[in-house]
Amino acid sequence: MGAPRIALWLTGYLALQALIVGLCLLLATLPAPEPPERYGLSQARLEPAGRAVTLPHHLDTRYTMDDPPLFRLSFGGPPAAPAREAWAVMLPRFTNGVVVAVNGVEILDSRRTPSANRPDRSTPAIAVVPSVLLRPGPNELTVRLLVWGPLTGFLDRVYVGPDAALRPAYERRVLLFETLPVVLAAWQSILAVILGMMWLMRRHEPEYGALAASMALGVTQTFISAPSGQSLYGGLNAVLIASAPLESAFAVVFFVLFLGLKLPRAAALLFLPGLIITVVGLLAGPVPVRRLYLLLGPFTVMFCLVSTAVIIALVFLRRRDMITLLLGSAVTVVLFFWAFDIFSILDVASDRRIFFSRISYSAMVIAIGIGLTWRFARALNQVDGFASRMVGLVREAEDKLRATLAREEERARAMALSNERTRLMRDLHDGLGGQLVSIVALSERQRSGGAPIGEAARAALRDLRLVIDAMDDIGGDLMLALGAWRERIASQLSAHRIALDWTVLTPQGLPVHPELRPGHVIQVLRLLDEAVTNAVKHAGAGTIRVSIETLMGEAGEHGRITVADDGRGFAGLGGGDAGPPGRGLANMKRRAERCGALLEIVSGPEGTRVTLDLPARFADLETGG
Repeated sequence: MGAPRIALWLTGYLALQALIVGLCLLLATLPAPEPPERYGLSQARLEPAGRAVTLPHHLDTRYTMDDPPLFRLSFGGPPAAPAREAWAVMLPRFTNGVVVAVNGVEILDSRRTPSANRPDRSTPAIAVVPSVLLRPGPNELTVRLLVWGPLTGFLDRVYVGPDAALRPAYERRVLLFETLPVVLAAWQSILAVILGMMWLMRRHEPEYGALAASMALGVTQTFISAPSGQSLYGGLNAVLIASAPLESAFAVVFFVLFLGLKLPRAAALLFLPGLIITVVGLLAGPVPVRRLYLLLGPFTVMFCLVSTAVIIALVFLRRRDMITLLLGSAVTVVLFFWAFDIFSILDVASDRRIFFSRISYSAMVIAIGIGLTWRFARALNQVDGFASRMVGLVREAEDKLRATLAREEERARAMALSNERTRLMRDLHDGLGGQLVSIVALSERQRSGGAPIGEAARAALRDLRLVIDAMDDIGGDLMLALGAWRERIASQLSAHRIALDWTVLTPQGLPVHPELRPGHVIQVLRLLDEAVTNAVKHAGAGTIRVSIETLMGEAGEHGRITVADDGRGFAGLGGGDAGPPGRGLANMKRRAERCGALLEIVSGPEGTRVTLDLPARFADLETGG
């Protein structure tokens, strides 16, 4: 941004701040609520000086506890009437404490109400005058002014008249100068607690902790009232007096960090005046701490306010955002009323000595609350935008994942189909292929008067049916495949005049295996086929018994299939323990191992028994071999 544009923005910013100053000046010069003019007393005699003064009156001294000045005033009594209304004395403003007497009888001592004696509060006082004290003619009113600093003594115009005429102005002043600051301070205390909790949860953002500390000090000064005696509460008074410099220092730290600036190490010096005032108050007592406050307090607060105003102005010229403009305007309000209060103390700006800086500080609190809310809302919008982007990215990722899963499923389907095709080709090669080779060989021998080929063709047909049956979807229930196998074996044994004894020893037969695949089925059926074929060809058996049962083992339920015959066994064939003639044990054991099953063959003179213990869970089949 060029120099002309910077100058233009700076001119606009300063013009706005000047307008705010004009509005604040108009507000500060508005008349405060006052009782009717006819009840006001302006002429008084000041003792022990013995001179006439006009109210409002400013004293030159800040400490009059040893010899407090006395203001003597005179007023006419109420009209004589049987049922006259109650009269009262109202003091709109005084510093610091007053003792009021009518005709020599004390009716008000503000020291009994600590909050009324705070020099930074514009607290009024009112007291009803007992009717027995009022005389028909002139009455004497005395006001003893107690001053303990750090401000000079001040007494505003005094009003004496009917309580009904004075009370409305008193109540409006209480509303403006007591109730309103308390309400604003209560809101400030709530905000301080919230900010403190935010800082505890977000330690990486110390600006919240600085602002919480600043507001807590302001709340402490508002709600805690030091007693007028001062001597027994020196520590409390020290904290109250030092709270304004410390509060301002924490506010500067907050603004610097909140605006995203780097806090210099020299910023720690801002806390030094407040700490010095606190230490002096704790060690030396109330009088030295008030004198020290007059030297350090106003200067420190003014320096913090001016520094904050300059920092915000520079940041606004760089960013030109609404939040910075709002904060700068709020600081201008506080800065104006702080200067106005200082001029009031010096009797330059106004003779009423009504202080606005503490109330105006609430304007800055409101601006800070708006700024924090704006920042929070903007952060929520950013979170919503980020969430929307994340939803879009997640949807895009889901679409890509679905496409990837579809491709993987298609690839897995193709691989499974390829594996089944490979297995089927291997089974056909191992079974039907060998049978066809035998048929070709027998066909050639037939020409030379060899064995007929019918038996070999029937064996090839059985093997083909075996492969086809194994491809049926049996849902993991091996009993369905065994049922079809039983029909084929029964017809085969019937042709050789061998009886089939089929027994299911357990009601459920065999357990269901969801992982059972056609490859497992064909291995089991071929193993059983080979056991039956060996018995038919070599055992000379009259009966073949097939038993099926479910057993409970360490790994869970598993099935057992037993094929036994009543033939002559291996020994009668001269094979001994080497295995049955033909393909032998190796082929049957290889099929059992592929399924993860255990095979046991026992042979003797009473016959041969083949026991196949199925696994609790069938393992995946390899595509090769």
